Amino acid sequence: MGSPEYLKIVDAIKNRITSEEIKPGDAIQSENLLCEEFNVSRMTVRKGLAVLVNEGYIYSIPGKGNYVCEPNLDSYTLHFDEMMTTEKKGEEIRLIEVNVVKPSYEVGFNLEIPENKHVIVVKRVFVSDGIVKAFDVKYIPYYRGIPIVEKEIRYATFPEMVAKKNSIFAMTKKLKIRAMAAKGEVSQVLDIMEGDPVLVVEQKLMDEKDHPIGWGLMYFTGEDSGLEAIASFD
Repeated sequence: MGSPEYLKIVDAIKNRITSEEIKPGDAIQSENLLCEEFNVSRMTVRKGLAVLVNEGYIYSIPGKGNYVCEPNLDSYTLHFDEMMTTEKKGEEIRLIEVNVVKPSYEVGFNLEIPENKHVIVVKRVFVSDGIVKAFDVKYIPYYRGIPIVEKEIRYATFPEMVAKKNSIFAMTKKLKIRAMAAKGEVSQVLDIMEGDPVLVVEQKLMDEKDHPIGWGLMYFTGEDSGLEAIASFD
């Protein structure tokens, strides 16, 4: 089965934009001309144009038409995979704690739960050649009747940890990245001096109603921390 007709319109116009056949600010063909070119209905053309608007390729001016967008050169896509590879020799994930506790003020604030609501805390370390490279701490609201399976948690991603209560497909993840000076448990687990720099990746999982269902912090030692993002100009 071939692609839907509206996707053929989307692909054709994308190609014209990326090949610079039409440039930022140029007008897209009228709906009537697109109907004739692709031999489709106006509804099909409008569906294709809506996709292009949503993806940021074109914008619409009511009563005038559709125009090619200026490329957003300041937009980068950051891919963050909390699960370091364990396929290489000498690399592993160690589960150091799974417990049910009362939340601290900070945990309760980020999960938007009262002080008497218990949370599951999961702590893991990521080890390479016997050296701890990252310390991972996750907090999830505790619900009676949902088992805590340590074997599953050890290698689970954050969304997978809360999947028993919420659908992964309904979740969104918010990231906040910052640098800080190590202290207390962080410096002890990472075996670094208090005050040494660490990179912190804060993750917050939200449900379909934009309510927090998980909060966590992952600490990376200074010498091993870094970010990589990709800018796409098409």
